Amino acid sequence: MFTADRILYEDNHFIAINKRCGEIVQADKTGDESLLETVKGFIKQRDGKPGRVFLEVTHRIDRPVSGVVLFAKTSKGLSRINNLFQEGKITKKYWAIVRNQPPKDSDTLVHYLLRDNKKNKSFVYHREVHGSKLAKLKYELVGRTQNYYLLVIDLITGRHHQIRAQLSKIGCPIKGDLKYGYPRSNPDGGIHLHSRIFAFTHPISGEEIRIVANPPDDNLWNEFVSLCID
Repeated sequence: MFTADRILYEDNHFIAINKRCGEIVQADKTGDESLLETVKGFIKQRDGKPGRVFLEVTHRIDRPVSGVVLFAKTSKGLSRINNLFQEGKITKKYWAIVRNQPPKDSDTLVHYLLRDNKKNKSFVYHREVHGSKLAKLKYELVGRTQNYYLLVIDLITGRHHQIRAQLSKIGCPIKGDLKYGYPRSNPDGGIHLHSRIFAFTHPISGEEIRIVANPPDDNLWNEFVSLCID
């Protein structure tokens, strides 16, 4: 059941939710209820709205990924936030836990990603190939335990499975991510990739908005939380 404590931020135009592993942001071929519909239902009941609730997806994160998802509550908010995405004025930072130490403590990864819709997977190339798209991110190693490393990812472009594919390409598949080369799945079917920070200048009020989502409550995430400073 959806509860109000999962709301990270809300105003007249937007609502941000801490998505759980396994939830789908928008309806897909599985037929499972999406987070979009769940939040619509919550708002309708909470606010006693007699008619249709306007709520639209502004961006998506993968089903096995957790963290910040922002929805638009008005058409004005949706169009304005879409413009910010197109202009590259949204800051998105992720936390990723990997088993292998990355080649460098910090780096900028630049690749070309080619999406295979049949396999629902993106393939990574060092050079442009037909149909591929430029993919760019920055990472920094910010914590380590006996067996794992915590990376903070600054996502510059937003491609299909981008973080998962690019980290796998440098020999650092994300914990639990079988699709991109990690040897074992996580018990909950999720992966240790978390949308931690979503920041932007509010396109209507002009206020600086910084939304932060706590990672799932599991032993490994909890071990790293105290080590990382945003």
